[in-house]
Amino acid sequence: MSDRQLLHLLQLSNPMLPVGAYSYSEGLEYLVEQKIIGDREQLYSWLEQELRYGSIRTETAVMVRAYQSKRQEAREKEELIYWNEWFSAVRETKELRQQSWQMGQSLLKLLVSLEPDLAAIAKDIGNPCNYPIAFGIGAANWQIDIEATAIGYLQSWTTNLIGAGVKLIPLGQTTAQHILQDISAPLLMAKTKILTLTDEELGSCGWGLTIASMAHETQYTRLFRS
Repeated sequence: MSDRQLLHLLQLSNPMLPVGAYSYSEGLEYLVEQKIIGDREQLYSWLEQELRYGSIRTETAVMVRAYQSKRQEAREKEELIYWNEWFSAVRETKELRQQSWQMGQSLLKLLVSLEPDLAAIAKDIGNPCNYPIAFGIGAANWQIDIEATAIGYLQSWTTNLIGAGVKLIPLGQTTAQHILQDISAPLLMAKTKILTLTDEELGSCGWGLTIASMAHETQYTRLFRS
């Protein structure tokens, strides 16, 4: 991977990317309120289980398919539309779907402003565009290595939830960095598995995430968006 491609990957996976990721906790706020997650070890365990079995695996696998679709010009439009609609259909809750749509539209708009040639693809996909679709399009357009792209996507997701944990539990910044370092091995294992998943294997069993997401909007007070 060239230096320029590395810089593009860092740009895409940066927590400061203006897509609003920092405003979501993906149910973590409810889990903290219910005292299911209340310390470093419990947050780490939740993240590890999500990387092993949760919907982030399916989400990243869809991002990989969007990346591959963008590289296959013959069926680019059909494939991108298919996977965008498929992912909208399998989101566990309305809240998670709306999060993906909001972040996806924000990222796609940003990508078009940076790379005007992507305007035609954005028009083909239409509104709404899911976040993993937009991320895959951006990475493929900048010709970033697919394995590195998957790592960047998972790292961005992990960093965002650890950041939410820092505010909610709360945790110190040093503790957060320890979690981020410790989670690297499960993250890399998840990346390897995700890249080998067939279409028939796409799916997850994350009842905890689904329940937490649905319960979040009815909490008495909230720091994060539903």
